[in-house]
Amino acid sequence: MKCSYRPQGVCSQQITFDLTDGIVREVQFYGGCPGNLQGIARLAEGMPADELIARLQGIQCGGKPTSCPDQFAKALLAAKQKIKEENS
Repeated sequence: MKCSYRPQGVCSQQITFDLTDGIVREVQFYGGCPGNLQGIARLAEGMPADELIARLQGIQCGGKPTSCPDQFAKALLAAKQKIKEENS
C-alpha cells in the first residue's frame, strides 16, 4: 500500500513509503536534513514496520518533543491502522 504522511513539528514536510505485508519499501522524505533523512530511508528499506516503529518512536530533535524519525514511526503506525481498518 502506497502511503503519504504529513509530519508535524519537524522540518520534513512529507514522508512517502510503501507498506506491503508489514515490510517497508520506497521511503522518501521531502524537506528536512537531506543526508540524515536519506540515510534513514535507506536503512528502513526492506525492514519490518514493527521493528522500525520500536527503534524510531520517541526520538527527539534538539529541544523538540519529536523528530523526523519519530514522525516516520507515527506514519507507520497510521498506515498499519488504515490497513487494519480496510481489512476489517
